Amino acid sequence: MLICEIISIGDELLIGQTVNTNAAWMGQKLSEIGIAVKKVTTIADEKNAIVAALDAAMDFADLILVTGGLGPTHDDITKNIVCEYFATELIFHREIYENLKKRFEARGYKFPESNAGQAWLPKDAEILPNKVGSAQGMFFQKNGRSCIVMPGVPAEMRYIMTNSVLPVFSVKNKGEVILHHTWRTTGIAESVLFERLGDIEAIEKFGKLAFLPKFTGVDIRLSVFANSAAEAKTNVEKAEKIILRRAGNLIFSTGDTPIEQALASKLIKHDKTVAVAESCTGGLLGKKLTDVPGSSAYFLGGLITYSNEQKIKALGIPPELIEKYGAVSDEVATRMAGSVRKICGSDFGLSITGIAGPDGGTSDKPVGLVFIALACAEKTIVKKNVFGRERELNRERSAHAAIRLLFETLRDAK
Repeated sequence: MLICEIISIGDELLIGQTVNTNAAWMGQKLSEIGIAVKKVTTIADEKNAIVAALDAAMDFADLILVTGGLGPTHDDITKNIVCEYFATELIFHREIYENLKKRFEARGYKFPESNAGQAWLPKDAEILPNKVGSAQGMFFQKNGRSCIVMPGVPAEMRYIMTNSVLPVFSVKNKGEVILHHTWRTTGIAESVLFERLGDIEAIEKFGKLAFLPKFTGVDIRLSVFANSAAEAKTNVEKAEKIILRRAGNLIFSTGDTPIEQALASKLIKHDKTVAVAESCTGGLLGKKLTDVPGSSAYFLGGLITYSNEQKIKALGIPPELIEKYGAVSDEVATRMAGSVRKICGSDFGLSITGIAGPDGGTSDKPVGLVFIALACAEKTIVKKNVFGRERELNRERSAHAAIRLLFETLRDAK
């Protein structure tokens, strides 16, 4: 099995100005062809840092993927440094130069001569074409190691990886497979899920198990290393039987499928519709429900009643109810859910009212207090939540909790 290290170059990555999505994408694609990414290194645009990272990687990995620092400006130094590192010189590629000029002119721009430097490329490297940008990829080989240098612009890196890197190394790595399979849970803590699964060793006979907690729930990921795709699939199926037997009722989907998509499938299966009434989430719940393609089959509409006046006017909440219990209360959430269900003519009415923060809380009703109600013909379910003090996270958690409540209700329906 080939071992890979990814080296990401860029001060913007280190200071948090840019999120390193390149490494995540490359890791996913490499694992699909059975190459194990064992290390990701992020370094500054500095010669010493680049040389040190290359030295370490050449001692560690079979395949080194480098991204960043290939632009035409003075701060893009990667190309010169890697040429020096691999003891080669830059030579001018007239064809690449002419193609760059044509691309600029086709878009109505005068070709900036500063871009001519992009046509100077290492003599002793295979050039990997980049048809979506100006910086070409470079493939060096030394002492049985492969080092590929690519631009940091995501679309350009992905083009080179897809067309020049993955096809080559999928053949070189043929016969070795890494298969990752994920089961997604919600509404349970990581430690409780761990206990629920019980004897982990029985599952890890078939692969390496990992728990990936998020505020939305915990993903269970199994990484299977096998000699063939068929063997890997069989091992996943064997592990899945154990996982489903022990924690199947907690799993809402597999792979990358979000709970919104899982809920959509349930609503369509049961031929049910939903409408929403939101306060502190300001439309986020409706957005999440309608992010799913085909949501018009089950989502009828919603009302954002942020102020008390709109709760009274649009939803018909009695003023005395708000005055007695407050807008953030079990009673008001219940009326909101029932009212929007009636107004829209839906099977379910889903409501959220709470204190997102960072201000507005009291000792009785702190920031993060959120009531979620689900109304249907037979009953109304109300859930009280106390999340935290971070406004955006409170909104996200509230919308997710509402979706989870409806999903679990449909899942448990006879």
